Amino acid sequence: MIEIKEDSIILTVKKNKFDLPFLWLRDNCQCDECRITETQEKQFLLHSVPVDIVPNHVEEIDNNIKIIWPDGHESFIPIDLIKNSYLPRYPDQCEWPEEFQPEKYSWKEFLDSNEIAIEALKTFVRFGVIILKDAPKESNSLEFLAKRLGPINEVLFERIHNVSVTGHVYNVAHTPKGLPPHNDFASYKSQPSVQVLHMLENECEGGESIIVDGWQVAKDLKDEMPEHFSILQNFKVPFREFDQENETYAEAPLIKCATDGTIESFRYSNQLMQMIDPRKEGIREFYKAYHEISLRVHNKKYRSTFRLNGGEALVVASLRVLHAREPFIPNGRRHLQDAYFTYDNAANNIVLLSNQLSEAIRRRHI
Repeated sequence: MIEIKEDSIILTVKKNKFDLPFLWLRDNCQCDECRITETQEKQFLLHSVPVDIVPNHVEEIDNNIKIIWPDGHESFIPIDLIKNSYLPRYPDQCEWPEEFQPEKYSWKEFLDSNEIAIEALKTFVRFGVIILKDAPKESNSLEFLAKRLGPINEVLFERIHNVSVTGHVYNVAHTPKGLPPHNDFASYKSQPSVQVLHMLENECEGGESIIVDGWQVAKDLKDEMPEHFSILQNFKVPFREFDQENETYAEAPLIKCATDGTIESFRYSNQLMQMIDPRKEGIREFYKAYHEISLRVHNKKYRSTFRLNGGEALVVASLRVLHAREPFIPNGRRHLQDAYFTYDNAANNIVLLSNQLSEAIRRRHI
């Protein structure tokens, strides 16, 4: 049913009502004149019509909305397309349950099976972490994950980064010391959004892996101490990582939110945080808020601890999940490689692979 209002139409489909402004209707015309047929890209330019445009005629025909505009243009918009516009593209992000442990998937099945890849990527979006088991133990195997996670997001300090006590030491990860919870490259304004930590060999005693749900830490802080949350959302903090050949530096708040208030990233690295100008306005309030969130980051409520064995790869949404490591005794071989990828590519592959799977099923039934 369609009801015409002053500057919109009300479309009722079963129990759902859609209030569709006239400008929205004109902008979403699906005809070949307004869309590039081969790519479905929009080529209509909104400024080419008056801002107060009003249709001459609106009707429903064969599950389409047909609109005739004052310049004679006829628009057709499928009602199914409107209904699908509010469906979520990705799975909802979920809190970690008590005693949470990352779900494990076969490396080979993740790469070879669309069904397994879809399931694994959905789990990754929900919880921000998965483990790929039975992974190769050969160096540079992370290149193969481009099939599911998109191309490697290169940063300084090696395309695929080697972590061992026998290599080039430029931060604490290259020692047997424990690593506190952090995400990598807080010293970049645009941090890598996915990190894969691939354990090639792990024969040392200790060194258990730790992950922390940073978004849940921040959400709880927002609910319980909103004034601290606001400070951490607005106070810029300097971070630096460097060696003799590389230099990275960024100033940014610890918490970044979307326009609707949902948390988009939690930037946290005690080891890369630099001295803050003591004259900076609000520094006392910042340090109180920083102290509080640091307590929470180290609270066992938000963490999961496990051993990452040789032939396993830990995949984390690194703007959400902090990673850490217990100290270890270097009494055996321990070699980890890590690389960075882009979250958008991983999440969008859920849609791509689902479409490919649906098309394959459809063809089998023709």
